[in-house]
Amino acid sequence: MSLFTSLEKQIVLVTGGYQGIGRQVVTTFQNEQAIVVVADLSYQNTELKQISNQEYQIHLDVSDEISVKNLAAQLKTRNLTPNILVNVAGISTMDYLLESKTSDFDKTISVNTRGTYLVTKHIVSLMVAANRPGKVVLIASQAGKNGYRAMSAYVASKHAVLGLTKTLAIEVAKNQINVNAVCPGIIETSMKHRERKDGAKIRGLTPDDIEKEDNSQVPLGRTGTPKDVANVVLFLASPLSDYMTGQGINVTGGMTMN
Repeated sequence: MSLFTSLEKQIVLVTGGYQGIGRQVVTTFQNEQAIVVVADLSYQNTELKQISNQEYQIHLDVSDEISVKNLAAQLKTRNLTPNILVNVAGISTMDYLLESKTSDFDKTISVNTRGTYLVTKHIVSLMVAANRPGKVVLIASQAGKNGYRAMSAYVASKHAVLGLTKTLAIEVAKNQINVNAVCPGIIETSMKHRERKDGAKIRGLTPDDIEKEDNSQVPLGRTGTPKDVANVVLFLASPLSDYMTGQGINVTGGMTMN
């Protein structure tokens, strides 16, 4: 028997759920019989489309408030106000700060920080209006706790996500809505594989060099998988975490311990 049977028929909104960590989060909740609304830039339909008994899909640009308001309005109209919100959507750009493009910085902040702010603002407003307990999980990063070469925009954006987590947790505690963040380490996704190529070019190394370096920094001896992250998201969305709020939980194999 699952520890999370109470999630059956719960409505979960996952941003950035088309691939990578986001898609694994979708699958993990569906395995617990939840109904998942998957909102992602990759989808073309701006109206909610039912794919199955457990999945709806819709186009979402998290950095565009009109797009976010459209999602919120449709969720309300379709009686799909989430019990659980999981903000996964995010991007990264790479270059040394002094050589970086301001446009890359702006783009990263727009998606990772502004996007998290907009989705959280409009969706949690629906959750509060529904007058029931809920869970919010924001995907931050160990880059929200540390600094990493050639990733100033990403590091800044994820520090901001942790700030949003702590503030919102205080503000909606009275509504019995828990707000926590997951801070993944090095997770094997297409974004990480692209970062290895970009980082290798910047540093005069090869992607294999970067991969070896990655593995050498993890006490548990391996990099992570999307499932490693999704399992912790599931925990934070479940009743098992009812007395936790405002936390940034590391999923890094021991690479970050603070």
